[in-house]
Amino acid sequence: MHRDSLRSVSRLVVKLGTGVLTDSHKLIDPAQLEQLVAQVAALRKSGKEIVLVTSGAVGAGMGALGYQSRPTGLAEKQACAAVGQSRLMAAYDKLFSTHNLVAAQVLLTHEDLAHHERHLNARNTLVTLLNRGVIPIINENDAVSFTEIKFGDNDKLSALVASLLPADLLVILTTVDGVIENFGAKNAKTLSVIEQINPAVEKMAGGTTSETAVGGMKSKIDAAKIVIRSGIPLVIASGKKKNTLVKVLNGEDEGTLFVAPPTKMQGRKRWIAFFHHPKGTIVVDNGAKKALRENGKSLLPPGVAHCEGEFVADDVVRICDSDGMEFARGIARFSAGEIRAQKLTRVVVVHRDDLVIL
Repeated sequence: MHRDSLRSVSRLVVKLGTGVLTDSHKLIDPAQLEQLVAQVAALRKSGKEIVLVTSGAVGAGMGALGYQSRPTGLAEKQACAAVGQSRLMAAYDKLFSTHNLVAAQVLLTHEDLAHHERHLNARNTLVTLLNRGVIPIINENDAVSFTEIKFGDNDKLSALVASLLPADLLVILTTVDGVIENFGAKNAKTLSVIEQINPAVEKMAGGTTSETAVGGMKSKIDAAKIVIRSGIPLVIASGKKKNTLVKVLNGEDEGTLFVAPPTKMQGRKRWIAFFHHPKGTIVVDNGAKKALRENGKSLLPPGVAHCEGEFVADDVVRICDSDGMEFARGIARFSAGEIRAQKLTRVVVVHRDDLVIL
């Protein structure tokens, strides 16, 4: 039944990893890119709205600049991205044009999606492109991004883009068939469906040893947490196979499906929950935790045990219990200093409309 629901998907985000786009020399693999574009084009012509989140810019630049391994210096990586991004988009544009489709380049930084007006503008731009039959191709603006404004990896970026729209489905195409149980052993098998991300699932996720890739399966599980909480299913599947996307959308047993709840989280709640680097932490007592989680209440001053970090009014903060576990995120109505002064009475520290239970 879970797979059958994918047949009704009308808008999807597809993330293409570096490993499925480049060859052993870290250069764009023309044949591989051609078959991936052909899959996307076929779905677009069948009426699906598709947004691509692409890796490969740094990897393509590495080959062009003669790097044998992924550079660690920020300036070197940005140089690779600057060279590789133009080559990558030129290849996409040429291939989509053979299918009479138009591709659009969209480069984003984390700050673009954290700022509320820019967040809404990014969404409006993407929706307008989709309405015009265009294939938006998104990448992080690696040539100018720095640590404080980076998404971290394109798995997370694809999850945020899916949440931004919102999409009906996120598909992450990678070099493996999905989440593999007992990876490397004789009894290894690809999990067809994951209904809950628990410690056992997270234990299966490792990093990556690829010279061009970032994150590995761990970053994909982290991306799954975002989209599932948003109410969007995720499929992790092989980008090396032909017709993977068609099989997924036909409800066939392809890749690993992460099941999402039946309803999507409200747009403003998604923005609060996933699009910020929280500025600080408010620690609450057990009574406040229960009131927030079970009764849908706002956070009031008596429930605040203490706060950590320095933040100002209207900053997004973590809300943690006495054990330090983050269970909510919200917009603070007062600064850390004002809260620490313990002079707030008959006010709301975080209103329930500005709060998301994680």
